[in-house]
Amino acid sequence: MELNTDFSKRVAVHSADEPWAASPIAGVDRRMLDRIGGEVARATTIVRFAPDSAFSPHVHTGGEEFFVLEGVFQDEHGDFPAGSYIRNPPESSHTPSTAPGCVIFVKLWQFDMADRTHMRVDTNKMRFVRLTDEIEVMPLFSDGQEDVALERWAPNADVHLEAPNGAELLVLDGGFDESGENFRPQSWLRLPKGGSTSLKAGENGARVWIKRNHLAQEPQAPVV
Repeated sequence: MELNTDFSKRVAVHSADEPWAASPIAGVDRRMLDRIGGEVARATTIVRFAPDSAFSPHVHTGGEEFFVLEGVFQDEHGDFPAGSYIRNPPESSHTPSTAPGCVIFVKLWQFDMADRTHMRVDTNKMRFVRLTDEIEVMPLFSDGQEDVALERWAPNADVHLEAPNGAELLVLDGGFDESGENFRPQSWLRLPKGGSTSLKAGENGARVWIKRNHLAQEPQAPVV
């Protein structure tokens, strides 16, 4: 399957307006944002787990990165409430489940294949650092190939975003306007390598998950 695979173009998906599609696992639905490949794919997806749903044990050959948007995600490593940021590197394994149900933003097969660093971060227990009068940042991960952070923008802030090696954003709270479009919670924007844009935060400001510099090389389908 190919979805939004032209990484030379800007892409926006307002996922809250999209229907849920059933996955091969009972009780697990998804809204696909971009995808290269079949069930084994380089993919960016919003995934919804029904209460008391579970996956069988499995290995993430190409790594898995996710942010919990709603509810509580669970596996043998712990309970991860909304606001948790997790990186399960290539060749890691786990057995996901959720008693109350949850929604996560997840990226598969987008790691350096030599990466073996696990991360489990509760952003609810971390502080933002003021970058400018209108922007606060909470760094989450950086390895020289990509930078991941949360940013908080003040009400009506003007934000200019440069993406020399690509960038993507997911709205967590509030919203912003960009290129004539209104972005609200679970709206996703991807900028190509060399892209740039100007955004206007809404009257309640915005909190966004943002990744930069990860599109220096053209993304490819997994080789399995």
